[in-house]
Amino acid sequence: MSEMANTDPEGIDGVRMTWNVWPRTKVEASKCVIPLAACISPIRAHPDIPTLPYAPLRCKTCSAALNPFSRVDFTAKIWICPFCYQRNHFPPHYAAISETNLPGELYPQYTTLQYALPADSAAPQSLPSPVFVFVLDTCMIEEEMGYVKSALKRAIGLLPDNALVGFLSYGTQVQVHELGFSDLSKVYVFRGSKEISKEQVLEQLGLGVLGRRPGPVGGGYQPKGVQNGFPNAGVTRFLLPASDCEYTLNTLLDELQSDQWPVPPGNRSSRCTGVALSVAAGLLGACVPGTGARIVALVGGPCTEGPGAIVSKDLSEPVRSHKDLDKDAAPYFKKAIKFYDGLAKQLVSQGHVLDLFASALDQVGVAEMKVAIEKTGGLVVLAESFGHSVFKDSFKRVFEEGEQSLGLCFNGTLEINCSKDIKIQGIIGPCTSLEKKGPAVADTAIGEGNTTAWKMCGLDKSTCLTVFFDLSSSDQSNTPGAVNPQLYLQFLTSFQNPEGQMMLRVTTITRRWIDSTVSSEELVQGFDQETAAVVMARKTSLKMETEESFDATRWLDRGLIRLCSKFGDYRKDDPSSFTLNPCFSLFPQFMFNLRRSQFVQVFNNSPDETAYFRVLLNRENITNAAVMIQPSLISYSFNSLPQPALLDVASIAADRILLLDSYFSIVIFHGMTIAQWRNMGYQNQPEHQAFAQLLQAPHDDTQSIIRDRFPVPRLVVCDQHGSQARFLLAKLNPSATYNNAHEMAAGSDVIFTDDVSLQVFFEHLQRLAVQS
Repeated sequence: MSEMANTDPEGIDGVRMTWNVWPRTKVEASKCVIPLAACISPIRAHPDIPTLPYAPLRCKTCSAALNPFSRVDFTAKIWICPFCYQRNHFPPHYAAISETNLPGELYPQYTTLQYALPADSAAPQSLPSPVFVFVLDTCMIEEEMGYVKSALKRAIGLLPDNALVGFLSYGTQVQVHELGFSDLSKVYVFRGSKEISKEQVLEQLGLGVLGRRPGPVGGGYQPKGVQNGFPNAGVTRFLLPASDCEYTLNTLLDELQSDQWPVPPGNRSSRCTGVALSVAAGLLGACVPGTGARIVALVGGPCTEGPGAIVSKDLSEPVRSHKDLDKDAAPYFKKAIKFYDGLAKQLVSQGHVLDLFASALDQVGVAEMKVAIEKTGGLVVLAESFGHSVFKDSFKRVFEEGEQSLGLCFNGTLEINCSKDIKIQGIIGPCTSLEKKGPAVADTAIGEGNTTAWKMCGLDKSTCLTVFFDLSSSDQSNTPGAVNPQLYLQFLTSFQNPEGQMMLRVTTITRRWIDSTVSSEELVQGFDQETAAVVMARKTSLKMETEESFDATRWLDRGLIRLCSKFGDYRKDDPSSFTLNPCFSLFPQFMFNLRRSQFVQVFNNSPDETAYFRVLLNRENITNAAVMIQPSLISYSFNSLPQPALLDVASIAADRILLLDSYFSIVIFHGMTIAQWRNMGYQNQPEHQAFAQLLQAPHDDTQSIIRDRFPVPRLVVCDQHGSQARFLLAKLNPSATYNNAHEMAAGSDVIFTDDVSLQVFFEHLQRLAVQS
């Protein structure tokens, strides 16, 4: 992986595939064990992607866009689509093209380019400004309220002046604050105990009839409810430009108190998160349908009231655990999932996003809300307190501009075209199927399937989707000469960028078909181990969520044994003769770490944490997701430069500092001697300058990791044998345990576990792979 760090493995296209050459038939593909899949970052920033100021030419049969792989007849002014072989005429404004005068989309190096689409006059008045509706939970102690208020004030100050802002607060009831009336704070209250339909929301806010005739409130409305170019006057009452309502909002936040509803002893607060999100979705649906808008929910505890409740108010009843879910002993779970699934459908049809910032010591219901966050492409951050840097710094990042900005885009759709004989099974990641049928839809679905087009209400620079492919069962090699040795895939992503401009990004890639029955050497050379590990992790997580009594460890082990049997070199029944090609040599280690990771081992985590980890696993790029599965370890010592260390307990030494990056947390671990010297203050003495630099180096490296990461990871600084050292030990290979401690050098660390070590795991694997 070290050489990958220097080069950009995703290249200009932002695509990485498990296999970079494809077998010809379904049977051969199934023998590969690892599925044919592509991980695509549809709007990742890259300096070499040009933007063309016009709309692309589309094939009249399959609607693929003109691309560098199209065959062009310059004299007849015709191009042939590489997907369906349709002959298309160039329109008159392409009359000047020739071999020496190519349009941008035919340049061989521009396999990915962007089109800035002209505004469609027939489309509804689109708002160039993004819309943010903040939904704040007020059932929390004063201290937490203080943290969250200051974070909100800072966020509103960072928003672009034209961004529209709305504000709801909730506890036992939901309050919708009217910001357009600054002389007097005006609030609409909704009961939190029962489900509220979109129509009821509109009726109560006085928005019900505005779409058809002048509204009943005051005079001055333009006919047909159109005001200031907006389709609804609710926009000027509940959603205001940040620059106009910053003062009003700050005053409102200063006056806002924790929920005043009395909580009897032994009870949880009465918190109606589900109704609050319903009301926010209804408000946005009435005011700005089809426009880039985000509901930003700040939640401080579990929903106990109304739809979406995850636990009763009685504190003696704990919030559901993984054990409860396995035994079907979580009475609220399925009902809450159904509610959030309905909310997800409403938000997707409106084109709106749900972001969740949850900060609490107990669970708040991320596991239930996951469906609405993933299907709308929302962000999720889980922290212990609103005062913690994980929340504060992550929340700030959402609204920052410039280098730090996440590049939040709205209203995306992804369409995929592929060569004949390739079928699409589906996508794992933050999107929703648009149910667009066609010849390329596979019989079996994985994730969001049965379609060739998907909706992404929210997407950003780091959004990554995993597309699973299948082959039609027909043998394609029976027509010699007629078969094109290349296969083609095209990804078309349209989206509204942060400036409000509609963009279309087109990525067209080609790979080679090979006959793997003749030789598997080419197949082996085209294997991407890192991508394969991440794809297997994503598929495993999905199966764990959707298949009853699925045994993840066993499924992964069987797949790995089959892979090693097929691609390893060995003599039958002789484990010592087993070797793996370098293209596969890292993969068993990835699987070893995946089996031990938080994605597969759930007993130590709550359902909320597991859901949180999986949302991020499914939406981050390959490099980041690989670190979640197999953390990186760097060692710092006096006698050498910082260097990668083995993820093994043997890497711990008294005179070393270790830096562990497991994506969600970063651990700086001081060896015993280093910790003693630091406690004696040597680093403050001028003659020990080198020691001071050694102590500082991992902190500097940590800052550069944190700067590029969202959510901001938790930082743990600890010493050898200290209580926090468990954060490092849990991730290391237990090559030294209490079972073999007598073989170890004196003073070396041991891990108290019954888990097998990588060495034992590999010996078992060799023995099983070579069995006849």
